[in-house]
Formats: sequence, structure tokens, C-alpha cells
Amino acid sequence: MLPLLSAVAFAATLAPAVSASFAANLAYHSPSLHHPELGISIRKVVARHVVPQAHISAAHLNFTHGVASGDPYADSVILWTRVAPLGADNSDSNVTVSGLGGAAPIYDHDNEKYVSVSTSPVCVDWKVRDTAGHKGKKVAGGRVWTSSDVDYTVKVEAGGLKPFTNYWYRFNVCGSSNASPIGRTKTTPEKGAKVDSSVKLAVFSCSNFPFGFFNAYGNSARKDEVDYVVHLGDYIYEYKNGYYGWGDALGRIPQPNKEIFSLYDYRKRLATYRTDLDLLQSHQHFPWIAVWDDHEVADNTWRDGSSELNNTEQSFVSDGGVSVDQRKMNAVRAYFEWMPLRQVEMDDGLRIWRAFAIGDLIDLLMLDTRNYDRSITDLYWNTDYVSTIAGDASRTLMGARQESWFHRRLRESDAAWKIVGNQIVFTHLVVRPNTSTPLNYDQWDGYAAAKNRTLHTLAAGNISDTIFLAGDSHAAWVSDLSYTAPYDAATGAGAVGVEFAGSAISSPSPAGENVTMAEARALSQWLVANNEQLLWQDMFYRGYFEMEVGYESTTARFWGVPTNGKRSGEEKALAEFVVRRGENRVGSGRVAGDVGAAKSGGRVVEGSEMGKVVDTGAAKTEGKGRSGNKE
Repeated sequence: MLPLLSAVAFAATLAPAVSASFAANLAYHSPSLHHPELGISIRKVVARHVVPQAHISAAHLNFTHGVASGDPYADSVILWTRVAPLGADNSDSNVTVSGLGGAAPIYDHDNEKYVSVSTSPVCVDWKVRDTAGHKGKKVAGGRVWTSSDVDYTVKVEAGGLKPFTNYWYRFNVCGSSNASPIGRTKTTPEKGAKVDSSVKLAVFSCSNFPFGFFNAYGNSARKDEVDYVVHLGDYIYEYKNGYYGWGDALGRIPQPNKEIFSLYDYRKRLATYRTDLDLLQSHQHFPWIAVWDDHEVADNTWRDGSSELNNTEQSFVSDGGVSVDQRKMNAVRAYFEWMPLRQVEMDDGLRIWRAFAIGDLIDLLMLDTRNYDRSITDLYWNTDYVSTIAGDASRTLMGARQESWFHRRLRESDAAWKIVGNQIVFTHLVVRPNTSTPLNYDQWDGYAAAKNRTLHTLAAGNISDTIFLAGDSHAAWVSDLSYTAPYDAATGAGAVGVEFAGSAISSPSPAGENVTMAEARALSQWLVANNEQLLWQDMFYRGYFEMEVGYESTTARFWGVPTNGKRSGEEKALAEFVVRRGENRVGSGRVAGDVGAAKSGGRVVEGSEMGKVVDTGAAKTEGKGRSGNKE
């Protein structure tokens, strides 16, 4: 039994400004303060806790998953941590009852038929300093409460900060020395301001826990050469162990070990992923700008379903006993609780699409091409149907509101570069030869009208210097983007933009987890030869890319991870590409001669420095078996 303070002592600590302290924890608003069905009734939470109750001793509380920061602005940033009683599981609040006989899930946390809710909130102080350690000047801070209602997460906005400046932050249990690790974060340059140096981004996607260690996250953190992390989704996967990756040999079995549906399930899965040391290190070192892909909810999600759950009675009975909307609500709420995201001003329940102004250098537009208002996608059993309707003008990838916002932001941007963070590959790609369904209809190619409207916006508006970023595919792609003007594959003339698409942190190659280097290269060679806009492609390596954005040019450097079967700091330089401002095409590239395939013709050449393996210095830990591809 946990040591407890007296009710009188607890009441004394809780009484001052209790409602403000709860409200200052943004986790209680997740994901929208304006939608009670998606957030927490703070009034009810306060009412339940103002009655004097026993208080958990600080010695029996634990910062369970490190610290994180995200969504940086020029004057503020979101800070995150989790502090829970020792030995406590994730909160069972809002468990969705499975089966047809179950009652509806609850949201007020006051019905003990489902869960015994906490009546002892945890008090947490937070401080931001202008230098590392304890001697720096305190520039921001506050006191908040957390409880089982929000899975003991803490999310605050630190304001009053200076632009493009590093800060260090820490949480501690009120009135004690029980403290979190020290995190580092960074604000953005002020909107419209000149930036004195280049801005550097690390771009990640697709981390699958049972498929191996998240080495790529740690490699970037140990090099410590970027300002911000951009994550394009598939932060978690929803499957049980063995369905898509066996974690037994690596000691990486996702919890709970089943396909996830309830709020508890999604909270527990996020908590499991946050035990990876390299993921923790990345969150501790850099502010993240993240969006979800499909697996944060379920595979190949769209507005009304996913590959294995649809709004039909048969699907409800056979696929979990939960509706599509309920499952999506559970996933979204857990994601907002566990990720350092801002509460975007919403007038609907699912908005994560948002923008970041990084001086006058970058307008970063983060899209949701998965969950917001997407027409039906390829669900594996309906590929022929979706291929037939892929060109219909009525099909939408992101909904009219988001698409209108996206195109308007492109037209109105005065930044040197427009960088679009989206989930799926934009480039037109033939991926299956000699079939009636040659395209990947789960990507932009399945939504031809939406793609053409975006290309028309760029071309008709003479919008220059646009770079699309993509994840999702578990492979690396570099392409020019063309529309109706004649396109010259040798020079790139006629292109209206560029796309950099990254591989996966640990999720396997689309050619299969056991694909050999020779097999992967043969497939890459076919893809490059049969897609004129595609300049370079690699199917083999798990990895990521980093971008250095300056006023004259943007450079993307692709890194491959030799193994995910053990924790390792090794990585291989795969390729580097330069886009010069005003050219709207890839200007030049250097690639490793033994990796993937590149378009012949002069713009892309083999680089002597490419292909080298370097060690970023990760501590070697246990890890038997293998995961990912073998050379």
C-alpha cells in the first residue's frame, strides 16, 4: 500500500487555485477543449478532487517515460512528461467494452462499474531555464495537476520565450526532489524574420516495435546536428505480436499483446513504444513536429473505416465489437495525451493539420491525408474497385476544408521554401508491371483529382520552391514533380516541385523483411527505369533523412541503418541531394554505388563519401536474433 499524507495536509496543498492548475495541464483538453465528448470535463475532475483525500507520497511516484517537447513557436513550446504511482498500469478509464452485450463506454470517469478512478491527483512543478543544469536563469514555469483521467500525463505550454533559442526544462513532484530528466528544446525564428543560419530537420516515420530497435532516432540525437524533428506518422502499430513482426527474440512484444481498440489499449501501446531508449533520447533532445499516419489508429484508415474494420454490422461483430468512430476517438485521445502537440483551434473533432512559420525561411505545412475526411482507399479486397474510381472528381484525400486551407497557405506563403509534411507518397509511380492495377491506390495516385488540384495550384500560381515530404512506404524515394508542362527527365526542366520520401525506422521493406540486397536493387532499378520523375530509390535500408534548409538551397541526406536486431549506433550514408532555390527540381545528387538505383543522365552521380558506415556511439545493449533486412 502506498504511503499517504493526511487528508488535512492534502487539502491544504490542493486548495489554492485548483481549477487553474488542472486546466493548465493541456492533457485535460485533449484533443479539443471545445469538444466535451473528446476531452475531459475539468469541472467534474475538480469536483471529485476538492474533497479532502489521501495524497500519494512523492517517494512513490515515478517519471515513467522521460520528457518530450514539441510544436515550437517563436515564443513558446509544448512540454510533456508522465508521472505515475510506482507499479501503476496505464489508466483503464474509458475502456471500450467488447462484444455486443457490452454497455456504451463512458467519459466522465465517475462510474466505478468500469474503473476505480483516482481521487488523489499528482502535483507537478515545471521550470524552463536558459542554460543547462540548475544554474541557468528561470524563464518560465508553473504548477499543474495530473491524474488517472489523463493517464497521468502532463502537457504544458511554456511561453514568454525568445525566438530561435535553446532552452532546458525539467519537471518535479511538488515540494520534493523527485525530478524528471532534463530536456532540451528550441523555439523557432520569429515569423517573417531573417534567419542567421540554416535550419536543420530530421525526418522520421514508421517505427514498428517488434520488428526491432529504433536506432535511427538515437543516431540523429547522438550526432546532434538538427534543430527540429519532423515525424510523418506510424509512430505506433496496432497489431498483436506476430501479426506484423515477431518481437519474442528481441524482448520487444507490444503491449497489450492483441490488436488494440480501447482507450486503455492505445495508451498502453504508446507507453510500450516509449520504452525504447533511442526514442526517449530523441524526444529529450529535440522538439518534435508530428502528425499521425494510419497505424496510430488502424491500417489504411479512411473516413469511415480501415482495412479490417468498417461501419457494417458484420465488421462490428467480427472485428472487435467497436465502431469505427469509437475506435478512432480512442486512438486520437490517447495520441494527444501522449504526444507534445498543441491543441489546434478546432471546430471539428479530428484536426491535426497545422502550420509552422520558421522565420521567412520555411513555411512548414503538416497535413492529415489519412483520418480527417478521406474517401475510401485500397483495403486490399477492393483494389479493382478503387483503381476504377481513382480518377473520380468527387474523391477527396483530405476533405474540402483542409484542402482549401492547404492551397490557400501555399498561395499566401512569403517564405523562401514551402515544405509539406504529409504521410503518403505524392509522386506518380508505376509499382506493379503488367497488371490492371499498376499504381498504389492508397497513396496520392488513388486520388487523382486531389493530386491534380494541388499540382494546378502550384503551376497556375507560379508557386516556387515547394518540397513534399512523405513516409509510409518503408522505402526511400527522391523525385521531381511535374504537371502539364513538358518534363525533361535528364535536366528536370518543367518540374513544379520536389519530393523526398523516407524509409522506415524499423518497419520492413515493401519487398519483404527478408529481401536480399540484390533483390532490393533489382526492384529499385526497375522502378527508376519505369518512372520518369523518379531520380533515386532504395528498397533495402531502414533509416531516415536529414534536411539542411538555407536561402540558396536545401540539401537532403539519407541515412541507412545496417541492423535493427540489436541496439547500435551505426549508420550508412546512402545519398545526398541538393535543390537550388528557384529551380523547382533536384539540381544534383550523390549516391552510394552499392545502394538502390539512380537515374542516369548526369544529375545524380556516385559519391566517394557515400556508402561509408559511421558509428554515432550508441551503448551496445542486449539484442538477439534479427530484425530488418540483411546485406
